[in-house]
Amino acid sequence: MKYTMLSFLTSTLVIIVGIVLITVVFVIKIYNSLVGLRNRVKNAYAQIDVQLKRRYDLIPNLVETAKGYMKHESETLEAVINARNQAVSAAATASKDPTAAGAISDLAGADGALTGALGKLMVVMEAYPDLKANTNMLQVQEELTSTENRVAFSRQAYNDSVLNYNNKREMFPSNLIAGMLNFKFAQSWELDDEAARSVPKVNF
Repeated sequence: MKYTMLSFLTSTLVIIVGIVLITVVFVIKIYNSLVGLRNRVKNAYAQIDVQLKRRYDLIPNLVETAKGYMKHESETLEAVINARNQAVSAAATASKDPTAAGAISDLAGADGALTGALGKLMVVMEAYPDLKANTNMLQVQEELTSTENRVAFSRQAYNDSVLNYNNKREMFPSNLIAGMLNFKFAQSWELDDEAARSVPKVNF
């Protein structure tokens, strides 16, 4: 009887340990998968960040070149610089943790405002033919257009990574692990302004 009871307890213990081990392995596998997908989101944002910094670095050159020709358009030029500085600040915040609540939506809003300010500047520049023919302006125009295209491509890759991560985070049973281990929802880069959905036109 004692042997039977001991055998039963041993068998039960083995089953319990086995279940615990399987559960631990399962949790580790889901956790590692979530970490990998979250890191892909951060890496995809890093690609956007590189292009945004390039874009933001080009804008002061654009404004400085325009200043020499647009002496009576200081308000328009200041609006571009202010929008650029706000976008730089939002990008710096987002680069710390793009999955943080509001980081990407704040950046998208600031970058959209910058796109709008640049669009107004381009319209005003149409009245200055000498500026349109300026060699430095033509070079900045080409670099800015190229950068805008790269931003759009990087943004799409980022949104794809966000979708994969959020799907994994929300599906059962990984949603249980995500909730317990604080895997935050990642915000995709949405363009609210319909005009901002296309690459800004910087042709002179």
